Amino acid sequence: MAKTLIGSAHRLGILGGGQLGRMFIQSAINFDIHVHIMENTPEAPSSSCATTYTQGDITNYDDVLAFGSTMDVITVEIENVNTEALKELERKGVKVYPQPSVLETIKDKGLQKTFYAANNIPTSPFELVPENPSVDYLKNKIPFVQKLRTGGYDGKGVQVVSGSDALSDIFTQASIIEELIPFEKEISIIVARNASGETAVYPSVECEFNEANLVAFLFSPAEIPTVIEQAAEKLAIDVITKLDMVGILAVEMFLTKEGRLLVNEVAPRPHNSGHHTIESNICSQFEQHLRAILNLPLGSTKMIQYGAMINLIGEQGYEGVAHYVGFEEALK
Repeated sequence: MAKTLIGSAHRLGILGGGQLGRMFIQSAINFDIHVHIMENTPEAPSSSCATTYTQGDITNYDDVLAFGSTMDVITVEIENVNTEALKELERKGVKVYPQPSVLETIKDKGLQKTFYAANNIPTSPFELVPENPSVDYLKNKIPFVQKLRTGGYDGKGVQVVSGSDALSDIFTQASIIEELIPFEKEISIIVARNASGETAVYPSVECEFNEANLVAFLFSPAEIPTVIEQAAEKLAIDVITKLDMVGILAVEMFLTKEGRLLVNEVAPRPHNSGHHTIESNICSQFEQHLRAILNLPLGSTKMIQYGAMINLIGEQGYEGVAHYVGFEEALK
C-alpha cells in the first residue's frame, strides 16, 4: 500500500493566501496536513492559520522558485502566478498541481478559448484582438463581450459592449471578443481529478451576478432538467480530462434558450461557486482539492442538503477593516 505523508514530514505549499487558502487550510487541518503559504502582503486571510507564512511575490520567478524548492507539493489559489518557476520546480521533482502547462492555458483567455475550439468543447464564437485595434473594425462587431486575455478575475477585465462610446478606452491590452449569447441561465459545475485519472463531479450550481459582474448569490442544484444536468456534468469531466489537469476545476457554462451548453470559462482552483459544498455535500470542494493534488481517493460529492450562498462584497468604494452589522441577528 502506498505511503501517504502527513504532518510535518510533508510540506504542502500554496501560492496565494486569501480566503480560498484559508478555507483550504481548514480542511487540511482535519488531516494533520501542514500548509505553507506565500503571499505578497503580511496581513492576508491565511496568515494567521498557515503552518508558515512567507511574504513574497507569487508572480516573481525567484520568489516562487525559492519558496517551492522547500515543498513536496505546490498548488495555487489564483491563476496569475509565475509558471516558468513552476516548470523549473517540476523539473526538480516538486509535484505542481494544477500543472504549469494547464495554468498557462487557463490564465490567458485567448489560449483558453483556442483550447476549447481545438478540442471540440462547445463555447461561444470568439476572435483574438490585439491591443489598440481599429475602431471601425470593432464597430462592425457590436454587440459583443470584451475580455482581457490576462489579468482579469472576479468580474474585472470583462465588459459588454453594446455601443461605440468606450471602444478606444477598453482595448489598450490584448483581448478576446465573444459573441453576445442571450443565455437562459449561467451555471457552474465543480469537477475534480487526481493523478490516477479518477474524477468526481458536483451537482450543478445556478449563479446570479451583480452590476460588477461578481457572483451575488447562487443555489444548488440548479433548476434545470435532469437531461441538462447530466450533460453539464459530462461536459465538465470532458474539459478536465482533455486538459489532463490534476486538482479541482470550476467550469462555468451558459445554458442557451435552445438548451445548448456553452463553456464560458474555467477556474483551476476552489471557486466561489463551490463554497456551499462545505455544508451541502459530504466532501467539500476544499477537501476534494486536497485529495486530488495528493492523489488520494476522491470523496463523495453527494448532497446532504440543498445549498444557497450570498456573496457579501461590502460597501461600494469602501476599503479597510470590515464592520459586521446585524451579525448576532443573522446567527439567530
